[in-house]
Amino acid sequence: MSSSAYSSSVQQHAGSAQLPSAVLTDYRGMGYGLSDITTAILVGGLGTRLRTVVSDRPKALASVQGRPFLAFLLDQLVEARVRDVVLCVGYKAEQVREVFGAEYKTLRLAYSSDPEPMGTAGALRIAIRLFTSSPVLVMNGDSYCDTDLNAFRAWHDARRSSASLLLTSVPETARYGRVQIDELGHVTCFEEKGGVAGPGRINAGIYLIDRDLLQSIPAGRPVSLEREVFPGWIGRNLYGFSSPGRFLDIGTPESYALTDGFFGGVGSA
Repeated sequence: MSSSAYSSSVQQHAGSAQLPSAVLTDYRGMGYGLSDITTAILVGGLGTRLRTVVSDRPKALASVQGRPFLAFLLDQLVEARVRDVVLCVGYKAEQVREVFGAEYKTLRLAYSSDPEPMGTAGALRIAIRLFTSSPVLVMNGDSYCDTDLNAFRAWHDARRSSASLLLTSVPETARYGRVQIDELGHVTCFEEKGGVAGPGRINAGIYLIDRDLLQSIPAGRPVSLEREVFPGWIGRNLYGFSSPGRFLDIGTPESYALTDGFFGGVGSA
């Protein structure tokens, strides 16, 4: 299918199905919420491992129940009453722009383009001019955690955290690596992928990060949040918020094959 034909088809479905509502704690009356927070979604990756099943589009547009994967992330932000979203695009960026344009439901969409692959942190450093809040909510564009984003914000604010990672537990951590936290929630250690097998906490790819910290990311070169930046922030008011939410990523053909079943249960008890 050509890029234009695919975009036309997906536009018909991007907002047509309603994602079941997650059970969200309403913090609006307590001064919490996400309407004042800029959200950045990292959707610029090459998706090399997924090419055998998704070869004509970026991972963010991989079809799930007839809709682009990114639409499910945006629905989650709509539920959390986010208003402003920056899509950090790269590989096949024009397709993402064609499908989603400048608005999605109640969200205002802006775009930041990487001239070349800059890594997860490098992409945020380029986009920083578009971030009007501190902290900034950051989400990976190739994973989903069925979680309460408003509770995450309230927890982050209560601890006066400089950066908070949303963590979730999985039965097998070897593919992801582990995150260790102390009894207060301070991140104490990142264990590399392929290390200790078995159940544990992983980085779910959702963060709240002070804008000043993002400003400190080196400019002009590729930088990884996971491998370079976060380990360097240990001891600098870096926290991990443990969520009970189910987690899925679409980084491999095997995990992508699970998406239809996963989203059939999102928001259910």
